[in-house]
This record gives sequence, structure tokens and C-alpha cells, in this order.
Amino acid sequence: MNAKIGFGFGGSISAFTSPRCRLFSGQTLTLISSKFLMPEFSPCPSAATLSTTALPSAVEAKPRPWLIIGLGNPGKKYNGTRHNVGFEMVDAIAEAEGISMSSVSFKALFGKGLIGNVPVMLAKPQTFMNASGESVGAIVSYYKIPLKQVLVIFDDLDLPFAKLRLLPKGGHGGHNGMRSVIDHFRGSRDFPRLRIGIGRPPGKMDPVNFVLRPFSKQEREELDFAFQNGLEAVRILLLEGFNKSATFVNTAKHMEQLG
Repeated sequence: MNAKIGFGFGGSISAFTSPRCRLFSGQTLTLISSKFLMPEFSPCPSAATLSTTALPSAVEAKPRPWLIIGLGNPGKKYNGTRHNVGFEMVDAIAEAEGISMSSVSFKALFGKGLIGNVPVMLAKPQTFMNASGESVGAIVSYYKIPLKQVLVIFDDLDLPFAKLRLLPKGGHGGHNGMRSVIDHFRGSRDFPRLRIGIGRPPGKMDPVNFVLRPFSKQEREELDFAFQNGLEAVRILLLEGFNKSATFVNTAKHMEQLG
């Protein structure tokens, strides 16, 4: 048999030829089974056999990349404070998925990797909270990421402590980091966000001072548990879709409910 075969991703077969047959001239294939390298007098395989056993009917489209942003303030002064839970959630994702966050790009600590088979970019803007959009907007513009695949993670005073809520879109709710992001998205609010509750300030404490406070030991335990739920929610979001992830988040148990 005379055959002209190209292998590899996107390789091509110009023709299968023999005295008896000529098949698939010009077809582009992803993988060729070795059993079709036939001896000269082997019978020609049927088109049905080729299409069902060796040649995929269509090449599966690669999943489009997601951008996951955690909002916070840079510097040791703000490590472990309530306003930085977005940073901490991204750190938890990076550690669990083996994604390095050591590079600096677009005014952010930045990393690339995979969650399952889905390409993902993780970023922690280093612009300070109120200018987060400068970094986020630049990343989205450069990589041309659709806003429906940009997940922003941030702290929320209006949610009970360590409570998570996943929404498909919405406003900034008075959060200056989210206000900046929306501004740099030309006012668009149509992107998913994962809100992490930090509770309300006690008494008459100024909310500005409250969000810069660290956590107690008990709060830290509850928050770490919430991060595990958040990690699972992100995996479900990327691999199974928004609705399943939102259902998981809304039915996830708090740490105290499991005690």
C-alpha cells in the first residue's frame, strides 16, 4: 500500500491508497491508529470502521481560559486582615492546584495553570484596593477574556462571617475595589463574583478600621473552612458551570453547623 501520512496534533492524511481503495483524501486527523498501516493485500477498511474506531468525528474545542482575581491590599501591613480575604482565597486555589504566583505582570502577582483541563490565570492586584481595576482591566484587555469568564473574589461586610455567595453579576455594593473593577470594565457589571462574608463591625466601630483588623483564632478556623468550600466552588464553576457551583455554594454548611 502506498500511503502519505502526517502525524501529530492537526496532522494530515493526504490519501490511503492501495490497488483497491483510496480513502479520505485531504482529511485532517488528530490521531491515526497503527492498524491502518495495512499490508499491501489487506482488505480496505470500511468508512464506518474508520469513523468509529480511529477517526474522531470532530476535534473537541479547547476550554477557554478563566481569569480569577482576588482583591486586597499589598504589603505585610495588610496580611491576614479582613479586607484581604480575596488574596487569601486565590492563595488557597494556587496552593491546591499547584499554580505558582511568583511572577509580577499587569501590576499583579500572577500565575497560570490548569484546574482539571481548564486553563486558568490567577491574579492578586498590587495597586492597592481602590485602584484594583487598573490591573484587572489590563489583564482582561491583553488576553481578550470574556467577562463571563472573569471571577472576582472579595470581602463583603453585608454577609455573615465566613459565608460565601456566588453571583453571576451585580454592582459594587459600596466596595471600592469592585467599584474600580467595574469602572475599568466600562461600567459593565456582567461578570461573576464570589463574595466572602467578614461580618459587621461591632458597636460603633468605623467600617474602615474594621476591615483592616486581623482575625481571631476561632475566626481563622472558620475562614479556612470557608476557603475549602470556596475552592470546591471554583472547581465546579470551571468544570461543570455556574449553576451547579452556585447551588453548591448556597447549600454549603458552615463550620459551626457541622459541630
